[in-house]
Amino acid sequence: MEAIPHPIPRTVEEVFSDFKGRRSGLIKALTTDVEKFYQQCDPDKENLCLYGLPNETWEVNLPVEEVPPELPEPALGINFARDGMQEKDWLSLVAVHSDSWLLAVAFYFGARFGFGKNERKRLFQMINELPTIFEVVSGNVKQPKDQSATHNNSGKSKSSGKMQSRQPESQTKAVKVSAPPKEDYESGEEEEEDDRTGCYFRSMW
Repeated sequence: MEAIPHPIPRTVEEVFSDFKGRRSGLIKALTTDVEKFYQQCDPDKENLCLYGLPNETWEVNLPVEEVPPELPEPALGINFARDGMQEKDWLSLVAVHSDSWLLAVAFYFGARFGFGKNERKRLFQMINELPTIFEVVSGNVKQPKDQSATHNNSGKSKSSGKMQSRQPESQTKAVKVSAPPKEDYESGEEEEEDDRTGCYFRSMW
């Protein structure tokens, strides 16, 4: 249960810093401190929550008694599902809920202190640059788009050059194709209609 002893963030940069601190704490719980986290989530205990704190630490505790809570609450009762699932799947499930909770807390601060459209957009863009907790826990961290695009462009530069050099040949050949006789053209239309009909039914299935 978090008592919020830390300074309340009021700007986009402060909210993002709070987000990063909580995120780092949650990642520690689900990776480097996973054995300790697993042991604390005893199914015989009451409903437990995983909290990430702004100082990059974490804690497993009971939810706050205050209703409504001062901050959005993380997923309740994560300990009950621990022994009913494979450990990897359970950790992934906790990671997904933790991602949702982080966004809820960040935009709670944004709403509380009146972030406008541009501020909310900037906050989301800053958050979106970081891998999600689920991506880190599952080992599925994606490569940044700008790096992947640069890599793909450099890797395909030679092949694209070859394709461009071949284009005039294909265009020349297309110009040399003569029109079919009238009878063949009419029969071709019927075949084309049949083909379209076949493609239509195939697309439906």
